[in-house]
Amino acid sequence: MGWIALGMAALVLAGALAWYVAATRVETPAYAVEIRDGDIELRRYSAMVVAEVTRSGDRDAAVRAAFGPLARYIFAKGRDGDKIAMTAPVTQTSGAEGWRVRFIMPAASSLGSLPPPGGDVRLEAAPAARVTAIRFSGRWSDANFGRAEARLAEWLAARGLAATGPPTYAYYNDPFTPWFLRRNEVIVPVESGSGAD
Repeated sequence: MGWIALGMAALVLAGALAWYVAATRVETPAYAVEIRDGDIELRRYSAMVVAEVTRSGDRDAAVRAAFGPLARYIFAKGRDGDKIAMTAPVTQTSGAEGWRVRFIMPAASSLGSLPPPGGDVRLEAAPAARVTAIRFSGRWSDANFGRAEARLAEWLAARGLAATGPPTYAYYNDPFTPWFLRRNEVIVPVESGSGAD
């Protein structure tokens, strides 16, 4: 009985290790950190290309509805051409037309090199940006995002920085990742100056 339990534990450990290796190999956009203050960073991102879909409704329903068309685009379902590597994070921003959900394209991509999307998936060139970001683990609940957003707003106010756009919610992990291991962020654009001393 002991050997069976030991064997099962080894299998679970091997599976967890394989999952961890796969998760850490997903490309994320590079950024320069101007200030690191615990779980908050002031960052500069270079320009990047994104695939995006807009969906109405509440936040959770909108991101779920948008994921399918974006996944079909990168996995070459219903279009010619090769698959596009999955990256992280998936982002979600509220706007006048609903929630804009984005997959960030690999860094080597350009608008001209990517296959044209179908349906209502759009390719966009996102300009370089200066942002603040707060990182937290946990479930993708409105309450968790709200708490992180409030802390980030306090941090910005204390440093005399003003948001220049709405917050973006960033999801770095798949739904199968245990909630306590997830990396989530609230990202807020700020003016491009050199404040926050």
